[in-house]
Amino acid sequence: MTPGIYRVHKPVGPTSFSVVQGFLEETRARPGKRVPVCHGGTLDPFAEGLLLVLVGGATRLFELLHAVPKTYEAEVVWGTEMDTGDLHGRPVSQGDTAALTPESLDAALARFVGWTEQVPPATSAKKVGGEPAYRKAHRGEVVELPPSRVYLHSARWLSHALPRSSRLLLTCRGGYYVRSLARDLGRALGCGAHLSTLRRTAIGPWEDPGPGQRVGLHGRELLPWSPWRPLTDAEVGELRRERSIPLSGVRPPDWSLPPGFPDPQAPVRGFHQGRLTFLLREREGALWSETELRGGL
Repeated sequence: MTPGIYRVHKPVGPTSFSVVQGFLEETRARPGKRVPVCHGGTLDPFAEGLLLVLVGGATRLFELLHAVPKTYEAEVVWGTEMDTGDLHGRPVSQGDTAALTPESLDAALARFVGWTEQVPPATSAKKVGGEPAYRKAHRGEVVELPPSRVYLHSARWLSHALPRSSRLLLTCRGGYYVRSLARDLGRALGCGAHLSTLRRTAIGPWEDPGPGQRVGLHGRELLPWSPWRPLTDAEVGELRRERSIPLSGVRPPDWSLPPGFPDPQAPVRGFHQGRLTFLLREREGALWSETELRGGL
């Protein structure tokens, strides 16, 4: 297993960390020093779909995955709000769904598109006093999380089985909780709601590879929404001496963000001999090293 980002399908049931654990066991089975492994964004146990696993030097790209588009399909069940926001929670309120119509659901959903303040679920991985909120919630402690600034780029209903449920397709920025969206839709409509299914279908240009599949990403496949620049041997030497290189030669990204999606402020990818070796930032009309990825990816 070479350093890079791996597209993996996480099935319903396992935690995201259990998938990472499988990668760790695979890397430890080989002689040599320990290889760092992490995932690029949690999927809840009840959810399935694309999970990114970062191996070796690619773990240093983790923060750069947060601000790119993530696409989900979900089923929203009307009539009951759950304390977890999903089907495995405890009911906290119920309401009448008889008045729901496709038109009322369209109007309610439209109000959540764009930048909004969103309160994460009490069973989220958000830290409270240095501990994930879900651990406190599972012990029966009352968890109150402050709202976060989140971004929903687009959302539309795929189908309805009213008054019971509806299927939803949405694209958002990292840090968005689809469980919270279901909860807030139920409150706005006065009937309560929760998620029964959730599937992450894509992150940026990377799609869910499907059950049992694992696809490695290396070189130009990494961070394709970032501009890039080829580097000569001499320029690599300059960057390692903490000197700048010319801004000329920067080329456009290999993949374009959806129109209107917030700029993720991505660095320039520096490639040497076909491998991603530097993350560069423009400063004072030149490029400077922000991160060196020793050995390349």
